[in-house]
Amino acid sequence: MDNAYSYLESVDKEPSNLIKGLQLIQSTEGYVSDDAIRAVAKYFSLPEVEIEGVLSFYAQFKRVKPGKYKIALCDGTACHIKGSPLVHEWVRQELNLNPGETSADGLFSLETVACLGCCSLAPVMSINGRAYAKLTRKGLVKIIKEYQAK
Repeated sequence: MDNAYSYLESVDKEPSNLIKGLQLIQSTEGYVSDDAIRAVAKYFSLPEVEIEGVLSFYAQFKRVKPGKYKIALCDGTACHIKGSPLVHEWVRQELNLNPGETSADGLFSLETVACLGCCSLAPVMSINGRAYAKLTRKGLVKIIKEYQAK
């Protein structure tokens, strides 16, 4: 067992606990790396390809290391009507980033979510859980620059 994943030992080695083990890794590491896949396969005595199959089937699992700042762009009905496709394009232009990706510098990761629960403030995005509302291009660029300067 790889010492880096010794916390897996808190999960029983039964293959039926595979998802529980993967969730533990993701909650600890933020994603499931190739090294983690090898460690999980060894721990549960399963082929790596089976682990990959589970990871690709369930949307909850991330295979890309998240950035320091996790951007969630709302694309719920209110945000979509109020311009979330434009906000997405502005983020792509500023950071060269698409949903599911992490920036080359490791600062930002991006995901699109169904709703952030701030419909009256659309369009909305959050960064590490902090909501930014009624986004304009100028406002979005300012917010991104502030995070880059941190």
